[in-house]
Amino acid sequence: MMPFACPHCRSGLDQNGPDELHCPQDGLTFRCMDGIWRFLLPEREAHFSRFISDYESVRRLEGRGSADASYYRALPFKDLSGRFSADWAIRSRSFRLLEYLLPPARARELILDMGAGNGWLSNQLAARGYQVASVDLLVNPEDGLGGWKYYEHEFTPIQAEFTRLPFLAGSASLVVFNAAFHYSENYEETLSESLRVLSSTGRIVIMDSPVYHNAKSGQQMVTERQAQFLTHYGFASDALRSENYITYSRMRELGEKLNIKWRHNRPFYSLRWTIRPWLARLRGKREPAEFGLWVGTR
Repeated sequence: MMPFACPHCRSGLDQNGPDELHCPQDGLTFRCMDGIWRFLLPEREAHFSRFISDYESVRRLEGRGSADASYYRALPFKDLSGRFSADWAIRSRSFRLLEYLLPPARARELILDMGAGNGWLSNQLAARGYQVASVDLLVNPEDGLGGWKYYEHEFTPIQAEFTRLPFLAGSASLVVFNAAFHYSENYEETLSESLRVLSSTGRIVIMDSPVYHNAKSGQQMVTERQAQFLTHYGFASDALRSENYITYSRMRELGEKLNIKWRHNRPFYSLRWTIRPWLARLRGKREPAEFGLWVGTR
């Protein structure tokens, strides 16, 4: 059983049955429905409702997901749809780098896949012998936690938010933000909650969030994206007050405040990718985003 805790008071839960947990302190009940544990507090459902609706609309219109299990099982190494091969090429290289950071699988260490989406990373980690909690807000079967049914390896899908995780303190050895940290509305609160559930020797990994040297480039990217969304979808996709990107100075600031030591690791994508910043500068364009992995230790 997962080391579950109440996302409101962080105390342990009583098990009423195989699909129901109860918090004796707050009187809250949490259920597993359609294979997904629902730990999003009622008042927070309202807070996230527009973001979930907008996000699902965009992903559906983009043509994300498939009715074929082989599509999901091939990720991140192959995009059988052929629509987002460039995106998955980045994810696959990041995953290969992440593999070097994994704790020993023999210990059945708990890994939290944060912003898990359709569960591709959870599946890959479970295949390597880890106990995996797949955390996201979306529960749809195409691009959300409902995708669990397509995979051959078991993991636990959990609907929850970054700042109210339903896990006991010190229960996880690795917290991985899977191309999702930039959706956080408060980086400090999000990292503080990750530190709470992390073991003393555990690590935080921020994977594939856009990184800039200059905050102005990040702000320009957000402006460009909102304009693009308005044109294509009729809304700016700004329901959350997300920070949207990372800068090196922001990460230093967070590290100093929370006593986290960061190391940024960049995979090699291609020569063309490497020279993107110089090409952008020559063309008078904004700095392009970097990706890669930020690895944080206490």
